[in-house]
Amino acid sequence: MTTLAVDLGRDYELGDRNEFPVVAADIIYSGAAVGLVIASGHSRPLTSVDKFVGFAEKQADNSAGAAAAINVRVIKKGCIKLAITGAVITDVNQPIYAQDDNTFSFIKTSGVFIGFMRRFVSSGYGIVEFNAGVLIDPHEGMLAETISANKTLDALDTGKVFFVDTDGTAITMPAVAMMGCRFVNGGAYGTVIITISPNANDGIQPTDLTTVDDKDLINTKATANRGDMIDIAYGDATGWAVDKMVGTWAKE
Repeated sequence: MTTLAVDLGRDYELGDRNEFPVVAADIIYSGAAVGLVIASGHSRPLTSVDKFVGFAEKQADNSAGAAAAINVRVIKKGCIKLAITGAVITDVNQPIYAQDDNTFSFIKTSGVFIGFMRRFVSSGYGIVEFNAGVLIDPHEGMLAETISANKTLDALDTGKVFFVDTDGTAITMPAVAMMGCRFVNGGAYGTVIITISPNANDGIQPTDLTTVDDKDLINTKATANRGDMIDIAYGDATGWAVDKMVGTWAKE
C-alpha cells in the first residue's frame, strides 16, 4: 500500500447533478424521471425495470444517435412537485414509486422507488424528496403485487409484499407452512379495511394479542392509514407469527 508523499490534484464534482450516456434512438425530455438500463449502463426515460438516477434537467435528444452519442444531465438529489395517484394530506412520508418517466404512485407493483412524499400540495400532488442511490425503499428486495379482490395465498407467494387497495378485501392464508409475506394498506386514511384469515386449524400470533384458531386479523378501518403493514411468517405447527406490525390491528 502506497500513501501520498506529494500533493495530488483530483477531479471533483460539486452540487447535485450527474450525467449519463443516453440509449440509441430515444429522447429524454426535461423533467422526466431518468432510468439506467441495468444491462448496458445507458440512460433512458425510466421504465419499471431500471435504476432511478434522477430527473432530467433539460431535454436530451438522441433520436438520431447511437448509444452514448450524448449524455443527459440529471438532478440527482432534491425535492420536486409531482402528480401522485391518489395523494391526500395524510400521505406525508409515504414512499413513492415511478411506473414510468411521468407516472407516480404509492404502489410498488411495476414501479421503481424514487423517494418519499414530504409535503402535501393539493389533491393528487405532493412534494417528493429524492436522493438517487441513497434513499432506500422500505420494501427493498420484495416482489410486489397489488390485491384488489379477495385472494387465497399459496407457497409461491412467500417473500412478496402485497399492496391492498380495495376496501373489504379478505386475504386467506394457506395451512401453516415455511413461508412469509408482507401486507400493506394501499388506501387513503380511513378508507380500506384489510382482513387476514388463517386456515381453520391455524391461528395468528400478533404482539400482545392471544392466538385463537380460525380468527381473523384486521387492520381497523377507522384508523387505517396508507402504509399500515404487517409481516406474517411461519411460527410453528399451530399457526403464524407476526414479525412486524404498523398501524392498528385487532383480532376478530
